[in-house]
Amino acid sequence: MNAFRVPLALALLAAASAVHALPSFEQVRRNWQPSDTTVVDRHGEFLQRIRTDASVRRGQWVALEDVSPALRTAMLLSEDKRFHEHSGVDWRAISAAAWGNLWNTRTRGASTITMQLAALVEDDGGTLQRGAGGRTVPQKLGQAVAAKRLERHWRKDQILEAYLNLVPFRGEVVGIDALSRTLFGKAAHGLDEREAAVAAALVRSPNANPRLVSQRACGVLKLMQPETPVDCAGLALFATATLPQRSFEASEGTAPHHARRLLAAAAQDASATPAPLRSTVSAPLQRFAVQTLRRHLRELRDRHVQDGALVVLDNASGEVLAWVGSSGGDLSAASEVDGVLAQRQPGSTLKPFLYAQAIAERRITAASLLEDSPTNIPTAGGLYIPQNYDRQFKGWVSARTALASSLNVPAVRTLVMVSPDAFHQQLGAVGLTLRESGGYHGYSLALGSAEVSLLSLTNAFRTLANGGRPGAVGAPPQSRPAIDPRAAFIVGDILSDGNARARTFGTDSILATRFWTAVKTGTSKDMRDNWAVGWSSRYTVGVWVGNASGAPMWDVSGTSGAAPVWASLMQHLHERTPSRAPSAPAGLVRAHARFVGAEGTRPLEAARSEWFMAGTEQDSFAMPASDASATRAPLRIRSPAPGTIVALDPDIPPQRQRLTFTASGSGGRWRLDGKTLAQGSQVQWLPWPGRHVMQLTDARGQVLDEVRFEVRGAGVKQAAEVR
Repeated sequence: MNAFRVPLALALLAAASAVHALPSFEQVRRNWQPSDTTVVDRHGEFLQRIRTDASVRRGQWVALEDVSPALRTAMLLSEDKRFHEHSGVDWRAISAAAWGNLWNTRTRGASTITMQLAALVEDDGGTLQRGAGGRTVPQKLGQAVAAKRLERHWRKDQILEAYLNLVPFRGEVVGIDALSRTLFGKAAHGLDEREAAVAAALVRSPNANPRLVSQRACGVLKLMQPETPVDCAGLALFATATLPQRSFEASEGTAPHHARRLLAAAAQDASATPAPLRSTVSAPLQRFAVQTLRRHLRELRDRHVQDGALVVLDNASGEVLAWVGSSGGDLSAASEVDGVLAQRQPGSTLKPFLYAQAIAERRITAASLLEDSPTNIPTAGGLYIPQNYDRQFKGWVSARTALASSLNVPAVRTLVMVSPDAFHQQLGAVGLTLRESGGYHGYSLALGSAEVSLLSLTNAFRTLANGGRPGAVGAPPQSRPAIDPRAAFIVGDILSDGNARARTFGTDSILATRFWTAVKTGTSKDMRDNWAVGWSSRYTVGVWVGNASGAPMWDVSGTSGAAPVWASLMQHLHERTPSRAPSAPAGLVRAHARFVGAEGTRPLEAARSEWFMAGTEQDSFAMPASDASATRAPLRIRSPAPGTIVALDPDIPPQRQRLTFTASGSGGRWRLDGKTLAQGSQVQWLPWPGRHVMQLTDARGQVLDEVRFEVRGAGVKQAAEVR
């Protein structure tokens, strides 16, 4: 008698504990956490789904009315035929199970759906949890008592809905949404009778082999179709093919990199609300951006371009409206790398900040003349001689022309005035924090030798769009400017001037839009990165193309790489929204400017109306007096200097670059690497990588002077070409 009382007492204790711990339906549904986090756009539209729990595979909670009738029927026929008749415990099934156990015959388990749910809603480690050898008699009694309590407090539809969402299926899969998407690649409302039978068969033995699952599914399907012959052999083939499926991808959507960034930020914010996470991105714009980038990168495939990234910022709020971190797995070998955050060399895209600083410090004006001619810039590795886009240097040009046409030598001369350290500080003020000092980079900083991210570079251009006022990504601009508003306005006016950029890019450039925009392109060393960053009155757009591996592109210029994507995005953004030029801030004057050439020659540039900071305006700009006539001294090579290292500009197609050799007078003949090249006081040569010797000889072939120099960078197949 005492031996009977102990198990009975334990059973009653387990039952009481289970009943006390049962939650309400609302609590169970509220506490449901999918293994994925959904990110929605600024209007609540789906943007990205990304897996955040690797220990289990749970989908979204599915309402009962969103579960296919076939699945509801299959589950009841398989697990609880009298679900709508009993009040939590099926005494007829219990009697049949007890009789079967007595005579050692196989019967279906007696646990009802409600009894199973009682264990599923219990906390981990609860008294009803199944052990390695199954549930004990006290646990089964506790299940029965808990089921009766559930039936008194929950409706039948709530019990079935919760069960379908909480029941484990196969492997890590829990709930009908995860099962439907994993095995069948569809939502739960779309399951047919065959799929529903397989799903129901998995409940009893989730990890059974396909043969056993198909046998059980066939039995369920026969119950569902009592008057129709069932093709069990076909069902077996279907189950064998379906069970290994993993159609429920870990990530789905158009903004995986942006979603990961939001998740990382939410993980650090204790006050962050659970999924779905709301983003500032616009889903329609994001889709357009992804499609545009991928389409253009397909066109660049034969130029050895795999990767690209872009970001769109709202000028006023700083909100991210589009974030494309990669071109995607079918185009890129590094699709997980976020190109928006990767550190790359920005090339000529740093020039606007340099000219803005020089103008703000009154070192130059937009009309100041800068010399674009061969120059030797001392560096730690030798003498650096920058090259320009077309076949020869432009001579004396205005700062407006130099910046808009992206001429390199004038930019380096401007940095000499400003100093690398001061420019380094200016870049930091607009959010471009560099790893190394200005002295480390030296004068190459003018041409973008440092590394920045696309996000920080685009946000720095947003500073120019906001009149020199900086602001963090996602925040409005500050009241205190980082760039003099007058200088920011002048630089924006220059970068929107199609005529000023015509010397390099032509008058029909892809950079020209039918509405007001300002834009700058850039390409890094050895043509590894190509950029286009610019702004309109409302948006700032940054685009990068290249290779995440750092491999060089082939024959990609400033207008064929990132610029077409930038132009398409701007066109899309302003299909129905105008973009007007900004108003000039106080302290600026507009004055007439003339550009005087040497006596007897035409003007250096056409006269025009130019913007000046008040007090810096003048009406005439002239080049310095010409050097004295050449003396009768023996001919010498004036440029380049011995030991020169020529770095080809990666922003310019190699066949468009020329190296100019200048003699002290006429009458000489040029010989390159032992082969006659040309004659005259000046010759231009198509550079070819390698070490070379240029000799200047007289008519008899006697060497008068020679220079040894080196060309670095990507060249073209022609060994030499004279123009």
